[in-house]
Amino acid sequence: VQLQASGGGLVQTGGSLRLSCAASGGTFTNYGMGWFRQGPGKEREFVARISQDGTNTYYPDSVKGRFTIPRDNAKRMAYLQMNSLKPEDTAVYYCAARNGAYAYIRPQDYDYWGQGTKVTVSS
Repeated sequence: VQLQASGGGLVQTGGSLRLSCAASGGTFTNYGMGWFRQGPGKEREFVARISQDGTNTYYPDSVKGRFTIPRDNAKRMAYLQMNSLKPEDTAVYYCAARNGAYAYIRPQDYDYWGQGTKVTVSS
């Protein structure tokens, strides 16, 4: 599967953005989807994941209650809805896919990656 992330940009503190991840090739419903981010000088960090059927999601405490990860299997799309953005959310955001089981939060557990989209939150 090939992944294309989009939707990044510049937003003020407290604002919202929705990132999109378009998948092509493969059988989309076979893949658990995840979002990660990497800030300047930082390691890649888990942000959200969703199961193949969309019924199971998981978020770290840093984004819980602010971010959600819906998916639309008919459109072969996954999203990251980000609300109440903070300057510390500034990073390049990546979508990722894992074939099979979905309950993983480490980057090395994901098989496919999009190219990243940059999010900058101004204070």
